[in-house]
Amino acid sequence: MWSSNVQLGSELSISSIGVTTLAREFGTPAFILDEEDFRNRALSWNEALFSAFGNNAGTVYYAAKAFICVEVARWIKDLGIGIDVCTAGELAVALKAGIDPAKIEVHGNNKSVFEIEKAVSNNVGTIVVDSLFEIVRVAEAAKKFEKVQRILLRLTPGIEAHTHESIATAHEDVKFGFSIASGAAWRAIEEVRKHPNLELRGFHAHIGSQILETDAFAISAQRLIALLGQYRDAFSVELPELDLGGGYGVEYLPQDVALTPEKVMQELLQAVTINCSAHNLAIPKISIEPGRSIVGPTMFTIYEVGTIKDVTLENGANRRYISVDGGMSDNLRPALYGAQYTAVLANRTSSAEKISSRVVGKHCETGDIVIKEIDLESDIAPGDLLATPTTGAYGRSMATNYNHVPRPPVIAVKNGNARIILRRETEEDLLGLDI
Repeated sequence: MWSSNVQLGSELSISSIGVTTLAREFGTPAFILDEEDFRNRALSWNEALFSAFGNNAGTVYYAAKAFICVEVARWIKDLGIGIDVCTAGELAVALKAGIDPAKIEVHGNNKSVFEIEKAVSNNVGTIVVDSLFEIVRVAEAAKKFEKVQRILLRLTPGIEAHTHESIATAHEDVKFGFSIASGAAWRAIEEVRKHPNLELRGFHAHIGSQILETDAFAISAQRLIALLGQYRDAFSVELPELDLGGGYGVEYLPQDVALTPEKVMQELLQAVTINCSAHNLAIPKISIEPGRSIVGPTMFTIYEVGTIKDVTLENGANRRYISVDGGMSDNLRPALYGAQYTAVLANRTSSAEKISSRVVGKHCETGDIVIKEIDLESDIAPGDLLATPTTGAYGRSMATNYNHVPRPPVIAVKNGNARIILRRETEEDLLGLDI
């Protein structure tokens, strides 16, 4: 739940730097990123993929949507893994950091002509195609730049993954991909084969996010490999690649148990081996896309408590509202789809009784809730610091300027040193777009 260099003692610290020091130097709210932990988590997924699949290991693509900035993209370049991007903005960050375009995979269900041409002209390794319109657009862009563009088809394998509806992406009634069951996937295959400027390398599927079980991944692999077999039977050639996506969950709450890279890869290896054997196929290159499971646990958020308010409920019970200086502008997930977090009193220890509390933000919305129900020390007061773990994925990435609040900075910590890698926005930034 906390990154490996966080110490929970008389004061929460990371790499021997206390949160009071961090708050004093960088202000609050602030995202604190454990650089060493990030690198180690990325490498663990890469090592697990190659340990399981050997020569059949493809690429670990870090999912930029979880969180990206130029400095983090530089780490990805240093680590030698790939990155998947889904907008021209994310692609710009990857290119700015110097990531090899061959290691860039481009996603998105509605890529504009501009975005497609930017990807093709910059020689990205793979474009994951999501609609019949995109097949034509990518083919036209490839022809324009006199290239043969490698693509994967994003498929919908018809799986109800065990996660929230808003982040389940592989059942039939979603905006993503081509349905296997309805025949849309096969129609897409036939359309791709009409375009000499496209090279179909294989299939892709992403079944959802924050998944803590492996069964859905195995079913997805089974259905994609069955289609690989159908393709071989129809065209007498085997497609060489399979991207099985990501969505591996992380530990937001004490009772959560995250999947380890080793367990996920061994389960995928078993599923791929069994199903390729059943269809008499060679094992293709297997790629994955862990994003949340790399960056999520590497970051926590520091808030300063602003006000305390006790509320008597209709049943006579009491609840304490603890307002902090952030909220839904830096962590939209609780309001968006009921995501749950925990928090600790970070700047000191307390032996006071713990009472029912609700941690809320400063925005003008009743739904601006960081943590709906948590027992926290009864002596928490204005000026105290709260720390919320596992905010690396989608916290800063989804951050907004609601109520014209500047977005928080990201502070990277390594070997006892803290530095800004994404600065705090200012009021001048907020006014800078006004004409």
